[in-house]
Amino acid sequence: MPVSAPPRVLSALLGLPVLLFALITWQVVADGPLVGVDERLSRALVHPDRFSELLSDLGDVQVAVPVLVVALACAAWHGRATGGDRWWLPPLAGALAMVLVPALVAPLKEWTDRPGTPAVPPASGYYPSGHTATAVVAYGAATLLLLGRLRAPAVRRGLVVLGALLVLGTSYGLVRRGYHWPLDVVASWCLGAVLLTGVRLVDRRTPRDVSRSTRRSSSGTPSSSNGPS
Repeated sequence: MPVSAPPRVLSALLGLPVLLFALITWQVVADGPLVGVDERLSRALVHPDRFSELLSDLGDVQVAVPVLVVALACAAWHGRATGGDRWWLPPLAGALAMVLVPALVAPLKEWTDRPGTPAVPPASGYYPSGHTATAVVAYGAATLLLLGRLRAPAVRRGLVVLGALLVLGTSYGLVRRGYHWPLDVVASWCLGAVLLTGVRLVDRRTPRDVSRSTRRSSSGTPSSSNGPS
């Protein structure tokens, strides 16, 4: 039986990231006090090197999306193999979350028109960070979809740690290399959190491990245990 998230938990999962994203966006558009703090923090953190470059590449579509595709395929195969009803819903939710990343990020970049750090050529459209949002949704959705299909606690913990490290590594690399201001990255964490909450809810509400024999019995097909109905 699917487990529903308590209303307070759901409100926190959706409300807090939305409020924080709204606050950051307002500060970026209005050039508020947080922007000054953000710029000072960036100057203290930026130190372009090869390692930070490699970490930032983890947020490339060519790197992150194939990881998600593999997870979607595994979730779809597992759901269909176990005979679960609507087994296709969780993979579809994960794919839709990934599609929504550029659909949300691109207009925001154009609207906010935020310039980049001094470490990159003069340009605008850096807020929010598309690479961060891609990493959060791709690695986060892959983790969520695989987590519920694994039984060994150590493997589950390892998967969560790996997903978190990939997201944090990407975020650190983007800031360290100077590709993005810290607030660009935090805002994308918020966007990703909202999208991943949707994936999690769909996954939890989708029935799993429903055997074909159980479905036949419930539909009136005779079985050895209860005879004709």
